[in-house]
Amino acid sequence: MSRIFLASRNRKKIVEMERLLREFAPGIEVLGIDDVPAYDEPVEDQPTFEGNALLKARAGLEATGLPSLADDSGLCVEALNGMPGVLSARWSGTPQGSKEGQDDRNNELLLAQLEDVPDERRGAYFVCAVAFCHAGGEDVVEGRMTGHVIREQRGSGGFGYDSLFVADEHSAPGTEPELTSAELDPEEKDRISHRGRALREIAPRVADVLAAR
Repeated sequence: MSRIFLASRNRKKIVEMERLLREFAPGIEVLGIDDVPAYDEPVEDQPTFEGNALLKARAGLEATGLPSLADDSGLCVEALNGMPGVLSARWSGTPQGSKEGQDDRNNELLLAQLEDVPDERRGAYFVCAVAFCHAGGEDVVEGRMTGHVIREQRGSGGFGYDSLFVADEHSAPGTEPELTSAELDPEEKDRISHRGRALREIAPRVADVLAAR
């Protein structure tokens, strides 16, 4: 079994990434931050998703010696001039408590900020930059998923802002009911998500590097 490191503590994200990568590297095992000895994690202080992803992947490679992936993703809302953007994970303040609790606080704040925004102006898109750092170099790709923000949370799957976001593929005329990303089955979410698109682009490169080890 080939091992790769993902610079994340989010177990749902680790499982999701492993599921997506196994299409190209069937024997892959994805290790997260809690699966390796502790190391100094970099502060995500870059102004772009790409910059933050590279920071984390480089630190992961240096600390573990394993080919390392890192992603930085977020929700960009048109009515908020592209915010929360790179601040998505800490939109309601410095992360504290459980991941689920932080997600709830972020979602509640976003809903409050958009309370008076009409439906036709609630367009948004998810962005995911995935960086892959290994002994032979670096690769970075970006994926997007466009849609809109609804007015209440729906669904128990996914994480982050998934329970507030309906992708364009599930809001087209004749598509009933509108499903949030948190209501999609894993296969459908992988097909249309920003992370799924980015990983499908970078996965062949990951598979090549692992095969050459």
